[in-house]
Amino acid sequence: MPSQPVRSVRRTVRVAAPAHVVYGMLADAPRWPVLLPSYVHVERMDFDGARETLLAWEFQDGRVRSSRLRRTLRPQAHRVDFEQDDPAWPGDTVAGSWSVEPDGAGRSLVTLWQQTPNAPANAPANAPANAPAGPDGLDADAAGRLARLREAAERWDRLDELLLAFEERMRIEGPAELVYDFLYRVEDWPELLPHVDGSSVREDRPGTQVVVLDTGAAGAGFTAGPDDGAAGFETVRLCFPHAGRIVFKETAPPAPLTAHSGEWSLVPDESGLTVVCAHRMLLGEESLEAALGAGALPVDARRQVRERLGRESRQTLLLAKWHAESPVRRLRQGRGGSGR
Repeated sequence: MPSQPVRSVRRTVRVAAPAHVVYGMLADAPRWPVLLPSYVHVERMDFDGARETLLAWEFQDGRVRSSRLRRTLRPQAHRVDFEQDDPAWPGDTVAGSWSVEPDGAGRSLVTLWQQTPNAPANAPANAPANAPAGPDGLDADAAGRLARLREAAERWDRLDELLLAFEERMRIEGPAELVYDFLYRVEDWPELLPHVDGSSVREDRPGTQVVVLDTGAAGAGFTAGPDDGAAGFETVRLCFPHAGRIVFKETAPPAPLTAHSGEWSLVPDESGLTVVCAHRMLLGEESLEAALGAGALPVDARRQVRERLGRESRQTLLLAKWHAESPVRRLRQGRGGSGR
């Protein structure tokens, strides 16, 4: 049988970061959502030390695309081989590799090679592709991925002060189903949460939400100036009800953040549950002074982001607690209990 025609592209960029640093970013896929803009969430399904299977969700051109990646990590060669496909369309596969070579002191050459079959003439019109159709689209896809990797990698020596992660936790004595329902129904938040003035929700398929929250003039952690108007922040949310998890990522976070992702997770026990809200963020050096004033440093942004997002998370957790515990209190009172 004749072989299926394929499209392929190979592109190389110079990166001002050591080869081992760039390779480490490529290998550490669960950190991609906070380092690479298009990724919403990456879940490692299995890993034997060299081969792994990942589920990844990306937000591109206004829609969420999920894919499965099978990867072989070759740390000695600074190389990652991969196959990527859409679980709904297993034949639509992109194969390729990332390779990183030293390019003098503290610099690297990074090459991305990608190959995918040409779409058959009778392919369904709505069949999703893992890479843009046509050689120009495939080349643009590779160029974009390399540019985003370079931007992240060239911050390598400052990531310790630019990355921030924290959690807020709350114990709730109520049904996990009610807590999850409150967190899922984000369209109701404007009536319940003081930091949310309005919301719109688009759910193209069950469990995948594109949400725009109007949180007023203030951004993620900062006091707005007198001339600032209300701001709507777009967030992609992946909802996993059976696991008690909602993963989220802001698509264009306000300055001085360049990335903000996180997760709501429900941890049940014998008499209730603990709800955890985790945040992971990357600060943008270039926007510190514009957001916070002249002379602002990363430590100032870290403090203000932590205070503001922590307060908003606690407000949401308190409302979730009230939502879940109120029916339990009413039930106890109806049975003659103390209601405590």
